[in-house]
Amino acid sequence: MLVFVDANNVRRSQWPNVPDEELVARLRAWAERHDHELVIVFDREAPGGTVGSQRLDERTTLVGSGRESADEWLIGEVPAHPGAWLVTSDRALRAAAGGSAARVIGGGSFLRQLDD
Repeated sequence: MLVFVDANNVRRSQWPNVPDEELVARLRAWAERHDHELVIVFDREAPGGTVGSQRLDERTTLVGSGRESADEWLIGEVPAHPGAWLVTSDRALRAAAGGSAARVIGGGSFLRQLDD
């Protein structure tokens, strides 16, 4: 399954916020355990200074959205992948991009599932 993750939304769903690198590591471990493919999208710049897309491994693509917001990037990309999952709690993003998603999961709920 292809899973798009609104990274800042997920990492900010708990206090203290999950550090960027820790979130990426936990997401990658979850994807490996559950045999999913991830697209992890950060506003502007992803960890390591990534702007644009960087393939981390066979399961994980890291995206720094650059000049557009992560929400704008996801709105443009998620509908091109019908049946994918979208992870965000952002209601406007869910409305704009979630229509073609097979599953939409809230950021906090998803964060709690990462260690399962």
